[in-house]
Formats: sequence, C-alpha cells, structure tokens
Amino acid sequence: MDWGFFQELLRIDSTSGKERKVAEWLAERLPGMFPAANRPVLRAEEVGDGTLNLLLTWGSPRIVFCSHLDTVPPYIPPTLADEVIKGRGACDAKGQVFAIVEASKRLAEAGKTDFGMLLLAGEETGSWGAKAFAKTDFKAEYLVVGEPTDNCMVSASKGTKSFDLKFTGEPFHSGYPQYGVSAVDLFVEFVNALKAKDFGMDPILGETTWNIGLVHSDNPQNILSPELTCRLYFRTTFVSDEAVCKWMTEAQSGRLTVTPRGGDTPARYWTVEGLPSKSVAFGSDAPHLKNFTYKAICGPGSITVAHRDDEHVLAADLATAVEQYIALYSSVTE
Repeated sequence: MDWGFFQELLRIDSTSGKERKVAEWLAERLPGMFPAANRPVLRAEEVGDGTLNLLLTWGSPRIVFCSHLDTVPPYIPPTLADEVIKGRGACDAKGQVFAIVEASKRLAEAGKTDFGMLLLAGEETGSWGAKAFAKTDFKAEYLVVGEPTDNCMVSASKGTKSFDLKFTGEPFHSGYPQYGVSAVDLFVEFVNALKAKDFGMDPILGETTWNIGLVHSDNPQNILSPELTCRLYFRTTFVSDEAVCKWMTEAQSGRLTVTPRGGDTPARYWTVEGLPSKSVAFGSDAPHLKNFTYKAICGPGSITVAHRDDEHVLAADLATAVEQYIALYSSVTE
C-alpha cells in the first residue's frame, strides 16, 4: 500500500469547487503508477463548471470502480498515527479513491484487463460530475461506487428530495404583532406540522428523515419578518417517496411558495453472496450514473465520521476494501 501517495492525495485541498486541482494532479500522476505493459487509457473531460471527470480504462471494461474527488469544507490537513489516517477526505471519499487505485494497481500488475476507474467531480454539491458523465456514450455492465459503508455492500439506499421554501409575511411594528404576519411564525407553524406528519415506517429503509438549511430572514428585531427562505432536504424511503412530494405540493399556499429542486428515488443495489451488506440512509452518485446495468455501493470508512472534524479511516479497513474490490472484479470476469 502506497501510504505516501495517500497522504499526498489528502494534502491537496479539493473541497467542493476546488477539486480540479486534484483531478489534474491525478491525471498526471496515475498513468505512471501502473506497469508499462498494462497502462490505462486516460480520458479527462470537462464537467462544465470548471472541474474535471477522469476515466481510466483497461481494455473494454465490464466493471468500473468509481468515487468522487470533492470533499465537504473546511479543508483539514492529514495526520497518520497508530494506523489511523485523519484529515478531510480520509473517509469520504479520498479513502475510497486510494483503495480503488490500489486495487487497480494489483489487477494491472497481474495482467488483468476489462476494468475501469471513474473519478468524478461535484458529488457533494449535487452530483454534477455524475450527471455529466451519464450523458457520455460510455457503457459498462457493472459499477462499484466507493462510499463509506464499513466495507459492506449496500443493499438499498434512501432517496433524496430537496425543496426551496419561501414564507411571505406582512411586516409590522413588533410591538403590535396582531396587525401583521411574521414569516418566522409561518415557518415555525410549517415545521411543527412537518414534525407531526407520519410518512410511515419502511421495513427496509426505516423512517423518513429531513433537515432544514440555508435559513434566512433579513429583518430588524423590531419589525415582523416579511420573508423567510430556507431549503428542506428529505431522505425518503420506498414507502414515503411519493407521499413526501404530494405533501409538499399540498403545503403550498398564498404565503408559502414551494419550489422543487429535484433529487433521486430510493433504490436497491447489486450485492454479492459472501460479502456483508446493509441498507444506508445517505445519497451518492450511483442513482445518476445511468451508463451501467448493475450498480453497487461499497467502501472503507464509516458514515458516522464523514463530514466531521475528526474524519478518519483505519489502515486495516483500506486494506480490506482493496481485497473486496479485487473480489468484485473476479466475481464478474472469471
């Protein structure tokens, strides 16, 4: 395992919007890491927002290993102590990129072909790289997306639904609230109604969850808020996906504007007998990559430390991931 390469990878700040730098570094570095007799064909493609997707292929791929190059902010430099690698991206998802590179090196050194490596931009901000790649003419049968799954294959994942909300009040002197309407009050009433709503318990994916972000109401404390905007993000299940969209449509009124931002639906994924599997609640690039017949999600690290200041991955888990990726290659090619 080339731990020096991994630390170099982690030292490059590739927080969302800055991932072009790491893509260019990998485009220059990766080809020379493979044996001269079995080097990949490299294709770098502009995503359209100043970033790059990288596709490396050996022969005509039946299986492609994929992960994303961007990380959530803020950038945190790497440290290595007692077989624990810390730093931004160690778990999500440069650890997966590293494991994919190591597995690809071993396959290439063994003379194997008909596989590929796909490294994408923009997963953390809407899967822009995956959506761009889905429009290309590339096709393959199997896809393995690297995400922090504790090295379990994902049997099913929740969907996502995002909405922009705008609450419209009537501004008035806050000493006389009876003569106006506070957009903040409208927001609170909506949140209370959402908390009380039961979208049902899914036997596979559990309950539906949601989170509110980008809350903004720009008014002085002595004036009732004329407007409040926010974004509402659902994690939906097979039971709730349609119900969430219906409830949000019905919630719209003269004082609440609901603008759907899209998302994806809950999905089941390819698993392999003999490897552990579980369902997950997080999203990934997988739903957007329409170029593949069968899709899997599997990788080292725990989602419980992804996006945290103490983000880390265990060296032993990275080694296990390499073996599993090689096993997945063997399961479809031998």
